[in-house]
Amino acid sequence: MSGANAVRGEAGLMLGGRPVLIRPSFAALVAAEAELGPLFALCERAAAGQLTLHEMAALLWHCAPEPGCDRADFGEALVAGGLAAATPALRVLLGQILAGAG
Repeated sequence: MSGANAVRGEAGLMLGGRPVLIRPSFAALVAAEAELGPLFALCERAAAGQLTLHEMAALLWHCAPEPGCDRADFGEALVAGGLAAATPALRVLLGQILAGAG
């Protein structure tokens, strides 16, 4: 996605044929952690192949400042696009959680 700024830890995701910016801001990560529990544990589950669809969708949703749809539609578009298509954005996001901004 052309609008994503890698220096800021952003990633792009195509959902329903349109680009969605994924930005791991402090507020977004706090909201995700409030719903999903400790983010470090979430990263460990992801590394072990144990990340659930709910966790993946919730983390991406919280880090999409303007998702362009409601949460249910976001999840449906995520599944319709294929989870493999969302993996690059998820990888960037998890890397930012663990390493922070360069």
